[in-house]
Amino acid sequence: MIPVICTTLGVIGIFVTLLFFLSTVIKRNDIADIAWGAGIIMVGLVGYALRSVHATTTSIVLLLVVAWGVRLTLRIFVRNLKKEEDARYRVWRETWGKWFYLRSYFQVYLLQGLLMIIVGYPLLHLSVFARPGISLPFVFGGSLVWALGFFFEGVGDCQLDAFIASKPPQGAVLKTDLWRYTRHPNYFGEVTQWWGIFIIMLSIPYGVFAIISPLMITFLILKVSGIPMLEKRFEGNPNFEVYKKTTNAFFPWFPRG
Repeated sequence: MIPVICTTLGVIGIFVTLLFFLSTVIKRNDIADIAWGAGIIMVGLVGYALRSVHATTTSIVLLLVVAWGVRLTLRIFVRNLKKEEDARYRVWRETWGKWFYLRSYFQVYLLQGLLMIIVGYPLLHLSVFARPGISLPFVFGGSLVWALGFFFEGVGDCQLDAFIASKPPQGAVLKTDLWRYTRHPNYFGEVTQWWGIFIIMLSIPYGVFAIISPLMITFLILKVSGIPMLEKRFEGNPNFEVYKKTTNAFFPWFPRG
């Protein structure tokens, strides 16, 4: 396992370093957001290339991750083409001053590279411990959970993009379709996909250790860079405050009141 992780650390380290240098040229640190899905796909490809035996389960999980990563990468790329650098990075550019580039390299790119490996750990685990054959209950059940998450994330993003494209009045809040049942259907979908992959991993020896992946993505979205950071932007918006009182933040459920 250690050689696989070390090799992956080297590949991802080179990847995020190149991204950092590109960001200094184009003056946009939000390429880190675009690279998130692509980086985890890269983790999967490294693991797949280093696999000790051919295993159908490994191919299935890699395909699921590629589907997730390609959709997410393309969506963020297209979205970012239409706007300036994300506000988070603009604030850091202004507040970090002379330390901006050094802090960007460590706090944005190297940190993200480490998170890519942690979230993509199931793919590395498979490269070492997967065996020929397939456990249908775990693979089928996990794939169904993953598909539910893919639906919520993909459809939720499409509904959000359509809402933004309609140029709603200032302060308007999307609260129809999937957004009627959860304030963040796309985040719910993101987390659900990784728990689906974890269920598949339970068919692999020592697969329970892959729980680090969904735990990490759940923590990031619920407590760090997902819901808290996004909802902070809407503080003081009366429409959002009403929406917040009637609609679950994460798990889909019927509106209250």
